[in-house]
Amino acid sequence: MNIYVATISPQLTEEEIKEAFAAYGKLSSFRLVKDRYTGVSRGFGFVEMPKKTEAEAAIAGLNGKEFKGKKLTVNEARSNPDGIIMGPRRSGTTNYGRSK
Repeated sequence: MNIYVATISPQLTEEEIKEAFAAYGKLSSFRLVKDRYTGVSRGFGFVEMPKKTEAEAAIAGLNGKEFKGKKLTVNEARSNPDGIIMGPRRSGTTNYGRSK
């Protein structure tokens, strides 16, 4: 199951995020999204957990939990029609900031 993780504090390391999710089960992968030019975290990422029950437990246990001054937003990632994994859609946004 793919999980979207947002509002990640800049002080929170990739290792700390992995440890938090590993407390709920095995991780298949983790990707912290970074700015392509600066390499600085953009404050969100994706976790993949092979067992749905463990992923649901991680979502329930970590959503809203505070890490280094920010409360994590954790929920199931959604796919767009092209199969690209994305976070939850913002209301009123139809093109995710790209011009048509």
